[in-house]
Amino acid sequence: MELEEQLAILRRGVDEILLEDELRERLREGRPLRIKAGFDPTAPDLHLGHTVLLNKMRQFQDLGHHVIFIIGDFTGRIGDPTGKTVTRPPLTEEDIQTNAATYREQVFRILDPKATEVVFNSSWTDELGAAGMVQLAARHTVARMLEREDFSKRYSSRQPIAIHEFLYPLIQGHDSVVLKSDVELGGTDQKFNLLVGRELQKQYGQPPQVILTMPILEGLDGVQKMSKSLGNYIGVQDAPDDMFGKVMSISDELMWRYYELLSWRPLADIAGLRALAESGKRNPRDIKFELAEELVSRFHGAGAGDRARENFVARFQRHQLPDDLPEVTVRASADGLPLPNLLKEAGLVGSTSEARSMLRQGAVRLDGERVEDVELRIAAGSRHVVQVGKRRVARVVVA
Repeated sequence: MELEEQLAILRRGVDEILLEDELRERLREGRPLRIKAGFDPTAPDLHLGHTVLLNKMRQFQDLGHHVIFIIGDFTGRIGDPTGKTVTRPPLTEEDIQTNAATYREQVFRILDPKATEVVFNSSWTDELGAAGMVQLAARHTVARMLEREDFSKRYSSRQPIAIHEFLYPLIQGHDSVVLKSDVELGGTDQKFNLLVGRELQKQYGQPPQVILTMPILEGLDGVQKMSKSLGNYIGVQDAPDDMFGKVMSISDELMWRYYELLSWRPLADIAGLRALAESGKRNPRDIKFELAEELVSRFHGAGAGDRARENFVARFQRHQLPDDLPEVTVRASADGLPLPNLLKEAGLVGSTSEARSMLRQGAVRLDGERVEDVELRIAAGSRHVVQVGKRRVARVVVA
Protein backbone atom coordinates (compact mmCIF):
# COMPACT_ATOMS: atom_id res chain seq x y z
CA MET A 1 0.00 0.00 0.00
CA GLU A 2 1.22 3.51 -0.82
CA LEU A 3 2.49 5.63 2.06
CA GLU A 4 -0.32 8.20 1.82
CA GLU A 5 -2.93 5.44 1.83
CA GLN A 6 -1.42 4.01 5.01
CA LEU A 7 -1.40 7.44 6.65
CA ALA A 8 -5.03 8.02 5.71
CA ILE A 9 -6.00 4.78 7.46
CA LEU A 10 -3.93 5.59 10.54
CA ARG A 11 -5.25 9.17 10.80
CA ARG A 12 -8.86 7.99 10.95
CA GLY A 13 -10.47 8.97 14.24
CA VAL A 14 -7.13 10.11 15.70
CA ASP A 15 -7.15 13.26 17.82
CA GLU A 16 -3.43 14.04 17.46
CA ILE A 17 -0.24 12.55 16.00
CA LEU A 18 3.06 13.62 17.60
CA LEU A 19 4.83 13.90 15.28
CA GLU A 20 3.30 12.97 11.93
CA ASP A 21 6.53 13.67 10.03
CA GLU A 22 8.29 11.13 12.27
CA LEU A 23 5.55 8.56 11.65
CA ARG A 24 5.91 9.16 7.92
CA GLU A 25 9.66 8.56 8.11
CA ARG A 26 9.29 5.34 10.07
CA LEU A 27 6.70 4.01 7.66
CA ARG A 28 9.11 4.77 4.82
CA GLU A 29 11.65 2.43 6.41
CA GLY A 30 9.47 -0.47 5.34
CA ARG A 31 10.02 -2.53 8.50
CA PRO A 32 7.37 -3.72 10.96
CA LEU A 33 7.02 -0.99 13.58
CA ARG A 34 6.64 -1.83 17.27
CA ILE A 35 3.23 -0.54 18.33
CA LYS A 36 2.61 -0.30 22.06
CA ALA A 37 -0.56 0.24 24.10
CA GLY A 38 -1.17 -0.52 27.75
CA PHE A 39 -4.30 -1.40 29.68
CA ASP A 40 -4.40 -1.53 33.46
CA PRO A 41 -6.62 -4.42 34.61
CA THR A 42 -8.88 -2.21 36.70
CA ALA A 43 -12.06 -4.17 35.88
CA PRO A 44 -12.76 -7.65 34.50
CA ASP A 45 -14.65 -6.42 31.44
CA LEU A 46 -13.67 -4.26 28.50
CA HIS A 47 -16.26 -2.00 26.89
CA LEU A 48 -16.54 -0.36 23.48
CA GLY A 49 -14.70 2.70 24.77
CA HIS A 50 -11.60 0.51 25.12
CA THR A 51 -12.02 -0.81 21.59
CA VAL A 52 -11.36 2.63 20.07
CA LEU A 53 -7.70 1.98 20.90
CA LEU A 54 -7.89 -1.70 19.98
CA ASN A 55 -9.33 -0.84 16.56
CA LYS A 56 -6.35 1.40 15.83
CA MET A 57 -3.99 -1.38 16.93
CA ARG A 58 -5.74 -3.75 14.53
CA GLN A 59 -5.28 -1.24 11.70
CA PHE A 60 -1.54 -1.22 12.40
CA GLN A 61 -1.57 -5.03 12.37
CA ASP A 62 -3.36 -5.11 9.03
CA LEU A 63 -0.59 -2.88 7.65
CA GLY A 64 2.01 -5.42 8.77
CA HIS A 65 3.18 -3.98 12.08
CA HIS A 66 3.92 -5.69 15.40
CA VAL A 67 1.47 -4.91 18.21
CA ILE A 68 2.45 -5.16 21.86
CA PHE A 69 -0.51 -5.35 24.23
CA ILE A 70 0.66 -4.48 27.72
CA ILE A 71 -1.33 -5.64 30.72
CA GLY A 72 -0.32 -3.14 33.36
CA ASP A 73 -0.30 -5.40 36.37
CA PHE A 74 2.50 -3.37 38.00
CA THR A 75 1.05 0.06 37.17
CA GLY A 76 -2.34 -1.23 38.33
CA ARG A 77 -0.86 -1.61 41.79
CA ILE A 78 -0.06 2.12 41.79
CA GLY A 79 -3.36 3.33 40.37
CA ASP A 80 -3.51 5.69 37.40
CA PRO A 81 -3.94 9.25 38.72
CA THR A 82 -5.11 10.58 35.34
CA GLY A 83 -8.12 12.83 35.76
CA LYS A 84 -8.44 12.06 39.45
CA THR A 85 -9.14 14.79 41.98
CA VAL A 86 -8.12 12.54 44.87
CA THR A 87 -5.51 9.84 45.32
CA ARG A 88 -6.77 6.65 43.72
CA PRO A 89 -6.54 3.50 45.85
CA PRO A 90 -4.39 0.78 44.22
CA LEU A 91 -5.87 -2.54 43.17
CA THR A 92 -5.18 -5.64 45.20
CA GLU A 93 -2.99 -8.34 43.68
CA GLU A 94 -6.00 -10.67 43.58
CA ASP A 95 -8.08 -8.11 41.66
CA ILE A 96 -5.27 -7.57 39.17
CA GLN A 97 -4.79 -11.25 38.43
CA THR A 98 -8.53 -11.92 38.15
CA ASN A 99 -9.09 -9.03 35.77
CA ALA A 100 -5.97 -9.68 33.70
CA ALA A 101 -7.05 -13.27 33.07
CA THR A 102 -10.15 -12.06 31.20
CA TYR A 103 -8.33 -9.53 29.02
CA ARG A 104 -6.66 -11.97 26.65
CA GLU A 105 -9.87 -13.56 25.45
CA GLN A 106 -11.63 -10.22 25.04
CA VAL A 107 -8.92 -8.38 23.10
CA PHE A 108 -8.57 -11.19 20.58
CA ARG A 109 -12.10 -10.50 19.41
CA ILE A 110 -10.44 -7.53 17.66
CA LEU A 111 -6.68 -8.14 17.51
CA ASP A 112 -5.01 -10.84 15.43
CA PRO A 113 -3.52 -13.22 18.02
CA LYS A 114 -0.78 -14.27 15.59
CA ALA A 115 0.45 -10.69 15.30
CA THR A 116 0.02 -9.70 18.95
CA GLU A 117 2.57 -9.90 21.74
CA VAL A 118 0.90 -9.88 25.18
CA VAL A 119 3.18 -8.82 28.03
CA PHE A 120 2.85 -7.96 31.73
CA ASN A 121 4.87 -4.91 32.72
CA SER A 122 5.68 -6.43 36.11
CA SER A 123 8.03 -8.83 34.26
CA TRP A 124 10.60 -6.05 33.92
CA THR A 125 9.45 -3.48 36.48
CA ASP A 126 9.76 -5.94 39.38
CA GLU A 127 13.44 -6.28 38.47
CA LEU A 128 14.11 -2.55 38.87
CA GLY A 129 14.30 -2.79 42.63
CA ALA A 130 14.57 0.20 44.98
CA ALA A 131 17.82 1.50 43.45
CA GLY A 132 16.44 1.26 39.91
CA MET A 133 13.27 3.07 40.90
CA VAL A 134 15.24 5.92 42.46
CA GLN A 135 17.39 6.18 39.32
CA LEU A 136 14.27 6.30 37.18
CA ALA A 137 12.72 9.01 39.40
CA ALA A 138 15.91 11.07 39.01
CA ARG A 139 15.19 11.45 35.29
CA HIS A 140 12.15 13.71 35.83
CA THR A 141 11.45 16.76 37.98
CA VAL A 142 8.60 17.71 40.27
CA ALA A 143 8.16 20.91 38.25
CA ARG A 144 7.56 18.89 35.09
CA MET A 145 5.09 16.64 36.91
CA LEU A 146 3.14 19.69 38.10
CA GLU A 147 2.72 20.78 34.49
CA ARG A 148 0.21 17.97 34.21
CA GLU A 149 -3.29 19.43 34.49
CA ASP A 150 -4.76 17.12 37.11
CA PHE A 151 -1.68 17.36 39.34
CA SER A 152 -1.62 21.16 38.91
CA LYS A 153 -5.27 21.50 39.90
CA ARG A 154 -4.87 19.32 42.95
CA TYR A 155 -1.71 21.15 44.03
CA SER A 156 -3.27 24.61 43.66
CA SER A 157 -6.41 23.54 45.53
CA ARG A 158 -4.32 21.94 48.28
CA GLN A 159 -5.60 18.47 47.52
CA PRO A 160 -3.14 15.71 48.48
CA ILE A 161 -0.86 14.18 45.85
CA ALA A 162 0.86 11.01 47.01
CA ILE A 163 4.50 10.56 45.96
CA HIS A 164 3.76 7.20 44.35
CA GLU A 165 1.38 8.92 41.87
CA PHE A 166 4.38 10.66 40.32
CA LEU A 167 5.82 7.23 39.61
CA TYR A 168 2.93 6.18 37.36
CA PRO A 169 3.88 8.19 34.24
CA LEU A 170 7.54 7.34 34.81
CA ILE A 171 6.87 3.61 34.86
CA GLN A 172 4.59 3.84 31.82
CA GLY A 173 7.39 5.71 30.06
CA HIS A 174 9.92 3.14 31.20
CA ASP A 175 7.78 0.48 29.48
CA SER A 176 8.47 2.28 26.20
CA VAL A 177 12.21 2.17 26.86
CA VAL A 178 12.18 -1.55 27.66
CA LEU A 179 10.05 -2.41 24.63
CA LYS A 180 11.82 0.03 22.28
CA SER A 181 8.44 1.13 20.98
CA ASP A 182 8.14 3.04 17.72
CA VAL A 183 4.57 4.15 18.36
CA GLU A 184 2.48 4.36 21.51
CA LEU A 185 -1.30 4.71 21.49
CA GLY A 186 -3.43 6.17 24.25
CA GLY A 187 -6.50 8.24 24.99
CA THR A 188 -6.34 12.03 24.89
CA ASP A 189 -6.26 11.98 28.69
CA GLN A 190 -2.98 10.00 28.52
CA LYS A 191 -1.03 12.58 26.52
CA PHE A 192 1.22 13.62 29.41
CA ASN A 193 2.16 10.01 30.20
CA LEU A 194 2.87 9.28 26.53
CA LEU A 195 5.15 12.31 26.30
CA VAL A 196 7.08 11.13 29.36
CA GLY A 197 7.80 7.89 27.50
CA ARG A 198 9.05 9.87 24.53
CA GLU A 199 11.35 11.93 26.76
CA LEU A 200 12.73 8.90 28.61
CA GLN A 201 13.56 7.19 25.33
CA LYS A 202 15.64 10.22 24.34
CA GLN A 203 17.50 10.04 27.66
CA TYR A 204 18.24 6.35 27.07
CA GLY A 205 19.57 7.05 23.60
CA GLN A 206 16.58 5.64 21.72
CA PRO A 207 14.62 7.27 18.89
CA PRO A 208 11.57 8.85 20.57
CA GLN A 209 8.27 7.09 19.97
CA VAL A 210 5.53 8.61 17.85
CA ILE A 211 2.36 9.27 19.82
CA LEU A 212 -1.20 8.74 18.60
CA THR A 213 -3.93 9.99 20.93
CA MET A 214 -7.45 8.66 20.45
CA PRO A 215 -10.69 10.40 21.47
CA ILE A 216 -12.54 9.33 24.60
CA LEU A 217 -15.78 7.68 23.49
CA GLU A 218 -18.97 9.03 25.02
CA GLY A 219 -21.29 6.52 26.63
CA LEU A 220 -24.95 5.85 25.89
CA ASP A 221 -25.95 9.20 27.41
CA GLY A 222 -23.82 11.05 24.85
CA VAL A 223 -22.30 13.23 27.58
CA GLN A 224 -20.07 11.34 30.01
CA LYS A 225 -17.25 9.09 28.82
CA MET A 226 -18.22 5.44 28.54
CA SER A 227 -17.76 3.86 31.94
CA LYS A 228 -19.04 0.81 33.73
CA SER A 229 -19.27 2.78 36.97
CA LEU A 230 -21.57 5.30 35.28
CA GLY A 231 -23.73 2.56 33.77
CA ASN A 232 -23.54 4.10 30.28
CA TYR A 233 -21.42 1.40 28.68
CA ILE A 234 -21.68 -1.37 26.08
CA GLY A 235 -19.56 -4.31 27.21
CA VAL A 236 -17.48 -6.38 24.82
CA GLN A 237 -18.99 -9.45 26.49
CA ASP A 238 -22.58 -8.19 26.55
CA ALA A 239 -25.06 -10.71 25.15
CA PRO A 240 -25.88 -10.08 21.46
CA ASP A 241 -29.44 -8.89 22.13
CA ASP A 242 -28.28 -6.58 24.93
CA MET A 243 -25.50 -5.13 22.79
CA PHE A 244 -27.88 -4.57 19.88
CA GLY A 245 -30.46 -2.89 22.07
CA LYS A 246 -27.91 -0.59 23.68
CA VAL A 247 -26.59 0.55 20.29
CA MET A 248 -30.16 1.25 19.16
CA SER A 249 -30.68 3.41 22.26
CA ILE A 250 -28.04 6.01 21.35
CA SER A 251 -29.06 9.30 19.76
CA ASP A 252 -28.95 9.77 16.00
CA GLU A 253 -26.18 12.35 16.36
CA LEU A 254 -24.02 10.15 18.60
CA MET A 255 -24.45 7.35 16.06
CA TRP A 256 -22.08 9.13 13.63
CA ARG A 257 -19.32 9.32 16.23
CA TYR A 258 -19.75 5.62 16.94
CA TYR A 259 -19.57 4.94 13.20
CA GLU A 260 -16.28 6.83 12.89
CA LEU A 261 -14.58 5.33 15.94
CA LEU A 262 -16.07 1.82 16.11
CA SER A 263 -17.09 0.77 12.60
CA TRP A 264 -14.82 -0.75 9.97
CA ARG A 265 -16.81 0.86 7.16
CA PRO A 266 -14.85 3.29 4.95
CA LEU A 267 -15.30 6.94 5.86
CA ALA A 268 -16.64 7.64 2.36
CA ASP A 269 -19.44 5.12 2.96
CA ILE A 270 -20.27 6.70 6.31
CA ALA A 271 -20.35 10.17 4.74
CA GLY A 272 -22.74 8.80 2.12
CA LEU A 273 -25.02 7.36 4.80
CA ARG A 274 -25.04 10.67 6.65
CA ALA A 275 -25.93 12.56 3.48
CA LEU A 276 -28.84 10.20 2.85
CA ALA A 277 -30.09 10.65 6.42
CA GLU A 278 -29.79 14.44 6.32
CA SER A 279 -31.61 14.62 2.99
CA GLY A 280 -34.41 12.45 4.35
CA LYS A 281 -33.79 9.68 1.84
CA ARG A 282 -32.94 7.14 4.56
CA ASN A 283 -34.27 6.72 8.04
CA PRO A 284 -31.49 7.16 10.64
CA ARG A 285 -33.02 4.19 12.48
CA ASP A 286 -32.23 1.91 9.55
CA ILE A 287 -28.66 3.20 9.45
CA LYS A 288 -28.36 2.56 13.17
CA PHE A 289 -29.57 -0.99 12.55
CA GLU A 290 -26.56 -1.50 10.26
CA LEU A 291 -24.14 -0.24 12.93
CA ALA A 292 -25.67 -2.47 15.60
CA GLU A 293 -25.53 -5.49 13.29
CA GLU A 294 -21.86 -4.84 12.47
CA LEU A 295 -20.79 -4.53 16.10
CA VAL A 296 -22.74 -7.54 17.33
CA SER A 297 -21.34 -9.71 14.51
CA ARG A 298 -17.79 -8.57 15.25
CA PHE A 299 -17.95 -9.63 18.87
CA HIS A 300 -20.25 -12.63 18.56
CA GLY A 301 -19.56 -14.06 15.11
CA ALA A 302 -21.03 -13.89 11.62
CA GLY A 303 -24.82 -13.89 11.60
CA ALA A 304 -25.18 -12.80 15.22
CA GLY A 305 -26.07 -9.26 14.17
CA ASP A 306 -28.87 -10.44 11.87
CA ARG A 307 -30.34 -12.62 14.62
CA ALA A 308 -30.13 -9.79 17.15
CA ARG A 309 -31.96 -7.48 14.75
CA GLU A 310 -34.73 -10.04 14.23
CA ASN A 311 -35.03 -10.47 18.00
CA PHE A 312 -35.10 -6.70 18.52
CA VAL A 313 -37.96 -6.22 16.06
CA ALA A 314 -39.80 -9.31 17.35
CA ARG A 315 -39.70 -8.04 20.94
CA PHE A 316 -41.23 -4.76 19.85
CA GLN A 317 -43.96 -6.47 17.87
CA ARG A 318 -44.71 -9.09 20.52
CA HIS A 319 -45.04 -6.61 23.36
CA GLN A 320 -46.88 -3.79 21.63
CA LEU A 321 -48.73 -5.05 18.56
CA PRO A 322 -51.80 -7.22 17.98
CA ASP A 323 -51.38 -10.55 16.19
CA ASP A 324 -53.83 -9.62 13.42
CA LEU A 325 -52.04 -6.42 12.44
CA PRO A 326 -53.10 -5.42 8.90
CA GLU A 327 -50.51 -5.19 6.14
CA VAL A 328 -50.76 -2.52 3.48
CA THR A 329 -48.65 -1.75 0.43
CA VAL A 330 -47.81 1.76 -0.72
CA ARG A 331 -45.97 2.88 -3.84
CA ALA A 332 -42.79 4.93 -3.80
CA SER A 333 -40.63 6.58 -6.44
CA ALA A 334 -36.93 5.85 -6.87
CA ASP A 335 -36.00 8.39 -4.20
CA GLY A 336 -38.50 7.05 -1.69
CA LEU A 337 -41.82 8.26 -0.28
CA PRO A 338 -42.23 11.18 2.16
CA LEU A 339 -43.34 9.85 5.52
CA PRO A 340 -46.46 12.11 5.69
CA ASN A 341 -47.56 10.66 2.34
CA LEU A 342 -46.90 7.12 3.58
CA LEU A 343 -49.09 7.71 6.63
CA LYS A 344 -51.92 9.01 4.44
CA GLU A 345 -51.67 6.27 1.81
CA ALA A 346 -51.53 3.60 4.50
CA GLY A 347 -54.82 4.93 5.89
CA LEU A 348 -53.32 5.90 9.24
CA VAL A 349 -54.24 9.61 8.88
CA GLY A 350 -56.82 11.50 6.85
CA SER A 351 -54.41 13.91 5.17
CA THR A 352 -50.73 14.80 4.86
CA SER A 353 -51.34 17.92 6.96
CA GLU A 354 -52.69 15.73 9.76
CA ALA A 355 -49.64 13.49 9.31
CA ARG A 356 -47.29 16.45 9.72
CA SER A 357 -49.17 17.56 12.82
CA MET A 358 -48.94 14.10 14.37
CA LEU A 359 -45.22 13.93 13.59
CA ARG A 360 -44.58 17.31 15.24
CA GLN A 361 -46.48 16.13 18.32
CA GLY A 362 -44.24 13.05 18.58
CA ALA A 363 -47.22 10.74 18.05
CA VAL A 364 -45.68 8.67 15.23
CA ARG A 365 -43.51 5.61 15.70
CA LEU A 366 -41.56 3.81 12.99
CA ASP A 367 -40.57 0.29 14.04
CA GLY A 368 -40.99 1.29 17.66
CA GLU A 369 -38.98 4.52 17.55
CA ARG A 370 -40.57 7.95 17.80
CA VAL A 371 -40.14 10.00 14.59
CA GLU A 372 -40.68 13.75 14.34
CA ASP A 373 -38.99 14.58 11.02
CA VAL A 374 -41.70 15.72 8.60
CA GLU A 375 -39.20 15.68 5.71
CA LEU A 376 -38.15 12.05 6.21
CA ARG A 377 -38.40 9.87 3.09
CA ILE A 378 -38.91 6.12 3.34
CA ALA A 379 -36.94 4.00 0.87
CA ALA A 380 -38.61 1.78 -1.68
CA GLY A 381 -38.24 -1.93 -0.99
CA SER A 382 -38.48 -1.56 2.78
CA ARG A 383 -40.99 -2.92 5.32
CA HIS A 384 -42.00 -1.14 8.51
CA VAL A 385 -44.37 -1.22 11.43
CA VAL A 386 -45.94 2.23 11.57
CA GLN A 387 -47.98 3.53 14.48
CA VAL A 388 -49.89 6.80 14.92
CA GLY A 389 -51.07 7.42 18.46
CA LYS A 390 -52.03 4.37 20.50
CA ARG A 391 -54.62 2.76 18.24
CA ARG A 392 -53.68 3.29 14.57
CA VAL A 393 -50.99 0.84 13.50
CA ALA A 394 -50.12 -1.20 10.40
CA ARG A 395 -47.37 -3.18 8.73
CA VAL A 396 -46.43 -1.18 5.67
CA VAL A 397 -44.64 -2.50 2.60
CA VAL A 398 -43.06 0.27 0.52
CA ALA A 399 -42.95 -1.01 -3.06
